[in-house]
Amino acid sequence: MNRRTLLAAGAGLLAVPAIAKPRPLRVALLGQSLIEHVVADEAWPGRRALQARLQRNDVCFTNLETVIRGARAGAPTRESLTVHAGEPGVLRVLDEIGVNLVATSNNHAFDLGSGGILDTVEALERQGLAFAGSGADLTAAAAPSYLKSPVGAVALVAFATGKVRDGGAATASRPGVNELRRGPSGEPVAEDLARILAAIAEARRTAEVVIAYQHNHDWEPAMEDVPGWQRDLARRCVDVGAAAFVGHGAPVLQGAEIYRGAPLLYGLGNFIFQTEKPPGAYPQSAWESVFAECVFERGRLVSLRFEPIVLNEIGRGGPKDMETRGFPRLARTAERKAILDSFMARSAKFGGSLRFGPSAVFDTGAEKVLAGAHLGIV
Repeated sequence: MNRRTLLAAGAGLLAVPAIAKPRPLRVALLGQSLIEHVVADEAWPGRRALQARLQRNDVCFTNLETVIRGARAGAPTRESLTVHAGEPGVLRVLDEIGVNLVATSNNHAFDLGSGGILDTVEALERQGLAFAGSGADLTAAAAPSYLKSPVGAVALVAFATGKVRDGGAATASRPGVNELRRGPSGEPVAEDLARILAAIAEARRTAEVVIAYQHNHDWEPAMEDVPGWQRDLARRCVDVGAAAFVGHGAPVLQGAEIYRGAPLLYGLGNFIFQTEKPPGAYPQSAWESVFAECVFERGRLVSLRFEPIVLNEIGRGGPKDMETRGFPRLARTAERKAILDSFMARSAKFGGSLRFGPSAVFDTGAEKVLAGAHLGIV
């Protein structure tokens, strides 16, 4: 089996009448997953309800903000407090809750050197998770990943901008991440941009839905704000074939908008956040986010829903318990309203292409996408 193409088990056994309307393709887009520890169910309150929700989707995507330890791991490339590393078992946790597609292009992929990148690639292959964004060389790191399901194929093109350490970017002869650099005036380096847009266009020829993913660490002074250059980049990705643009990097939820019927989710914050920094090191907003549930029919977005989540900043054993902190649960009623209100306010800065309510209409120009973020109506 090609490591970048995974076929859902049993797909070839389905017998669908010729007159049947194809079932829509459901895709969940999560915040980033900084997961360093494996925990039992009882140490993760709310896991089962969240897992049931995620598993109703055909595709569940996150960014793996963790390097997987293996035999080739090198010396840490940063101070121990900010090294994000875990054993292969953390991939099993993601797999069990429903994640089946991950990005590996981020500033922590190189935390254990080039060997750590290769160990992570190998561990993902063993776990059977489709991934994109890093590899043994630039060709591998830049290549689209394909995840096939009985109702359609989803492709991922992943890249990173900012805080990629020297030696961490893939080259023709070196393992690394697929880096999108910015020039002196802030514009994307033409060579990098052309490579990424070509990969998206290539993926669209094969896949029903293409996700363009950027891990960005070139933040604005207020990290919840979205840079103008990133908005332009997201549109260019859609123009060549992306059905969705997803971003991570800043550890907080940023705003979103719709462009040509595609959701531009600039920063989905954290899904799992097992930072080793002490409680209080990050704002409360780092422990709250949403995930997006998209429904596509023939590659076209027909429904979009945002589900708020809350992460536990304090582990079950107290402030020094880092192993059981940072796991998500579905938000409760009052929490939902507060998180969605904040998300709406940040999204409103983009001109109102995204509007929420019990019978909300996301105005996409020629098309209209119905959703209900507040009441959970799809």
